[in-house]
Amino acid sequence: MQTQDSSELPRPLAILGAGSWGSALATLIARNGCDVILWSNDAAQVEGMREQRRNIDFLPEIEFPEQLTVDADLQQVLARCDDILIAVPSEAFRAVLESCHPLCTSQVRIAWATKGFDPGSGKLLHQVAREVFGTATPLAVISGPSFAHEVAAGLPTAVTVASNDASFSQDLVSALHNDVFRAYSAQDMVGVEVGGAIKNVLAIAAGISDGLGFGANARAALITRGLAEITRLGITLGGEAETFTGLAGLGDLVLTCTDNQSRNRRMGLALAQGETLAAALQSIGQAVEGVQTAREVRQLARRCNVDMPIAEQVYNVLYENLAPHDAVVALFDRAQKSE
Repeated sequence: MQTQDSSELPRPLAILGAGSWGSALATLIARNGCDVILWSNDAAQVEGMREQRRNIDFLPEIEFPEQLTVDADLQQVLARCDDILIAVPSEAFRAVLESCHPLCTSQVRIAWATKGFDPGSGKLLHQVAREVFGTATPLAVISGPSFAHEVAAGLPTAVTVASNDASFSQDLVSALHNDVFRAYSAQDMVGVEVGGAIKNVLAIAAGISDGLGFGANARAALITRGLAEITRLGITLGGEAETFTGLAGLGDLVLTCTDNQSRNRRMGLALAQGETLAAALQSIGQAVEGVQTAREVRQLARRCNVDMPIAEQVYNVLYENLAPHDAVVALFDRAQKSE
C-alpha cells in the first residue's frame, strides 16, 4: 500500500489474522485494487485458503479476489510489506506486535481492527503499540458498525479511521473506500478504541435482557445508559465527547446490541437461557471480546472512579455467578437519580 519512492510499485498491505473480520477486510481492500497478503499462524488453514480461494471456516461463500494472497510465514510477509493491519483478538494483540517488531521494515506503519483492551494491564491498544514500536511509528485504529459477513458481501458500511498520522490515515481511507464502503478519518484514537471495546460488554447486557424477554423498552434503556457509561469512561481516559455519538460510539453500540450477528449479543442470549459461560463460548466458536473486556472495564472504572453499573452487572454475571435475571433487576432497582 505504501511506496518507498515514486519509481516503485506499491507494496502490499499485510493483514494479520484470518478470522472473519481479517478475511473480510482483506477481501474488501483487494477488491479495491490493492495487493493484500492475509496471514494466519495456522499453516493448515492457509493451505486450505490457497486451495479453495476462500476462508471455508469463517466466510465460506466469499471468493477471494485475485489480488489477495495468503501466507503462514510471518517473516516473509513482513519483508514484503511496510503497512500492517492487525485483526486478531485483543488477547493476542501484544504477542502479535512483539512477533512483528524484529521483522518489520524501518518504514512500518501499523493499524488494527481489534476491539478490546490489553488483558491484565487494561491499556488501550495504541498504548501497547507504542510500548512495542515506540512513539515515532504511525498508528491507526479502524472501528465502527461493521459485521464481517456484510462487509465481505459488499453491503453498505461506514467506519472511522483514527490515526496519529494524517498521511497514514488518508492511505487507509483510500484503501477501504468504494461505492458501498465509506471510511471517515479522525484523530481521536482513544475515543474510537474505548467505544469499540466497551460496546461488546453492553451487547452482552442487551442479549441477557432480550433473552429474558424484558422487551424493547429495556433494550433501549440499556443502550442509552450504556452509551453514557462509555462516554464517562472515554472522556476520563482522554477521548473526545463527539466521538461517542459517532460511528465508533453510538453506531457500533446500536449494531452490536440489536443484531444476532453479534457474538457478544449471542453470548448474552445464551446466558439468559441458562447456558454456562464455557458452554456458550464453545457454541459460538469464535472470540467473544466482551467476556475478557468486562474484566478490564471493571478494573478501569474502579481505578478511574467512574460509575459503570451496566458493565459492573455484566462482570458479576460472567465472573461472580450472579443470575442474569437478578443482574437486570438490580439495574432497575438502583436509587433514583437525575439523568
